[in-house]
Amino acid sequence: MRRYFEGWYLKHQSETESLALIPSYHYDRTGAAAGSLQVITPEWSRQVSFSHFRFRREAMQFTLGENQFSARGCTLRLDTPKLSLDGSLGYGPLAPPPRDVMGPFRFVPGLQCRHSVFSLGHSVTGAVTVNGKRMEFDRAAGYMEGDRGRSFPRRYLWTQCSWERDGVMLSVAEVPLWGLTITGCIGLVWLEGQLYRLATYRGARGVQVEEHCAEVRQGRLRLKVTALDRQSQPLLAPHQGGMARTIHESLTGTVRYQLYAGHRVLLNRTSSRASFEGMWL
Repeated sequence: MRRYFEGWYLKHQSETESLALIPSYHYDRTGAAAGSLQVITPEWSRQVSFSHFRFRREAMQFTLGENQFSARGCTLRLDTPKLSLDGSLGYGPLAPPPRDVMGPFRFVPGLQCRHSVFSLGHSVTGAVTVNGKRMEFDRAAGYMEGDRGRSFPRRYLWTQCSWERDGVMLSVAEVPLWGLTITGCIGLVWLEGQLYRLATYRGARGVQVEEHCAEVRQGRLRLKVTALDRQSQPLLAPHQGGMARTIHESLTGTVRYQLYAGHRVLLNRTSSRASFEGMWL
């Protein structure tokens, strides 16, 4: 295998704590393989590489050294000069969307990246000591998604936020395909038991996309996200399989989410606990 990566994004939030874990593996241009774990808190981010990893997509199992990740939770055992982890987190039943978020685009060959949403929201229980700080999660909220392919898009905007039983995920990206560049959109908004899906394959289009905001329209639906405050941390992202690019993510940014159906306001909420990445330069 060459120029390939696959990774998960695991987000955990309580009333007082926020922690994201990104286990991944990657093959660079030469076919050299490596695993990595990135840890994000509101204040900092760290990355550790692993020479040995094991990944089983069908069983949803990811192993990096002594660290294990699955649909049921994660067990963390790591002691390095820049990052120490110890503890375990248990997940309640995952809540995936009813259909693949990529829709028919999951069958298109040649895409540089394919996105998955494994859980719109699930419970998290347990505790982890991160660089000497104990982080407790008691009936906290979890979110889980993943990416696989060759590279992240050159320009993209992504955000995710959960509250109570509702939440939002939006991704807008420039996608090179068959010699052309298109702007693709994937959005999920779950409100009071109803799921609103916006996607390019449903006619959605980005009418405004900038580094700090995006507006997507699909028929009578209009979703707008605006980052009001971003304290971002650096992360490594895949390029041609290898982790050769630096991006920046806010784990607890302040973001306004607005959803309209015609003139009717379905959602107008500002959260200070939103994940946000804006690479639209």
